[in-house]
Amino acid sequence: MDEALPSNRVQTFLNKTSTLLTLKELTLLSWFYYLNLPSCCPRMSAGRPSEGAGCMSWWGFSPARDLRSFGPVLNKKEVNVLLVGSGDPRHILKTIAGLPDKHSLHVWVIENNMAAVARQMLLLYLTLIPEKSMGLSEKTEVFLELFGNSEIRSQTAETLRAAASQLILSVTETMEEPTHPCLNTSQLKFKERDELARIFKQWTEPESSVSGHRGSIVMSKAWDYRVRQHLGTRYDSRTGCFDWDLVMKLHDKGAGLIHKKQYSQWRAGGVAFELREGVYQTSNPTLLSSRLFNQKGSKVAVTGYWGDIVSSPYLSFGIETEDKSLLKTQNGHYIQTAQDVSVANLQTMFQSLYRRQRTAPDSSDNDPKCVAVHDLMRLDDFSVTFQPQDALIKMPQKEKYSNFFDVIFFSLSCVQQLDSSLTKMVAPDAVLAVELPKFILDLNKEQESCFVNKVKDIAQESGFELWNEDTADDVIAVFTPQTKVKC
Repeated sequence: MDEALPSNRVQTFLNKTSTLLTLKELTLLSWFYYLNLPSCCPRMSAGRPSEGAGCMSWWGFSPARDLRSFGPVLNKKEVNVLLVGSGDPRHILKTIAGLPDKHSLHVWVIENNMAAVARQMLLLYLTLIPEKSMGLSEKTEVFLELFGNSEIRSQTAETLRAAASQLILSVTETMEEPTHPCLNTSQLKFKERDELARIFKQWTEPESSVSGHRGSIVMSKAWDYRVRQHLGTRYDSRTGCFDWDLVMKLHDKGAGLIHKKQYSQWRAGGVAFELREGVYQTSNPTLLSSRLFNQKGSKVAVTGYWGDIVSSPYLSFGIETEDKSLLKTQNGHYIQTAQDVSVANLQTMFQSLYRRQRTAPDSSDNDPKCVAVHDLMRLDDFSVTFQPQDALIKMPQKEKYSNFFDVIFFSLSCVQQLDSSLTKMVAPDAVLAVELPKFILDLNKEQESCFVNKVKDIAQESGFELWNEDTADDVIAVFTPQTKVKC
């Protein structure tokens, strides 16, 4: 994951330290310097300061939202959305689930690394498998396992290998026309498609393989290494640390559906969703990636788990729901858990997709574990196009994107890329949605408030203004193009 550092101050800091910094430390240091936050930032818990958030965004730090519900976009029949660094397809699924009939949704996705693109393509592939080939319950279970578990069941690993083999064909066969409108990689550069094919090929290899980068990776050890790095001297009292982060931080921030037992299990070993009786001991290769260390003046790539180990994958689908029956409490505690809510929310989204498919594909002759991309469901007026990593620089210069997007979403990790060039691409009544650091647990309230204020300043300098401040969201800030041009 390559991060552009904004100042020589960061390099000076690197040169003076004798220990290796995580890439997320560099990223956060870049954010805080870029946003000119107080010098106390980021002072965090014992151990490595920023190990909790990781350097790879395998899931977002905000719950799934219907992007059409922001601002004046709701009544448009055709909506074009640009997602920058979203990390997973939660907003895509939530938005298409709420899309009225005869309305269209077209999504463009930009990620800063191909591993995140590969994960999004995999999750969309699973979403689009016809019901005849994979039932609703099984699809939900497989989706959540691959989405949020460091270790998965052997049956899920087989499904992954079959899906990866089909995604390889999709990427290598795509030239000018996509093999599926929701898995459109035709805009990617050749080297980016090659990288995707390489990642998918690694996923097809059995865990016992001794070749390639996966041979020596034991997920349980990789996860434990991250926990030790994050907690430092507090590792021996880690159970208490887990409880503190859950009750005093996540619950206090409104994520009360996350259950103590499930959260502690995930924090300790990385398994968030146990939906069936089974053995969860097969490493989930979709959560493995390489990270660059600066060692004796040279960059060394190390493969391991470099994602979030604190905030949890429950945030994406498990802490909000429109089904009030899932929010019942007893003795001050929720009866249902974030796992239950994740299952219910995903099944609702999947069912909405079944209703939108044009015609049910003939899957009678298909192996249920190996559905070809051209046999996936095709949905009315819905497409997903993956853009090159440098697209945010080049898209504003292209005429076809002039006043084109109705919604642009920036994740927390990509907010530093926000600038005035975006105003060339937004429609007059468009909205800009920016993820806020509410669920970055290593920030205190003062640091979080400073971050939010600087995001507002950057958005204003880029030609946007806060939309409807009276109903401001503390998870996602919504802006609209400025109506008055300042002299």
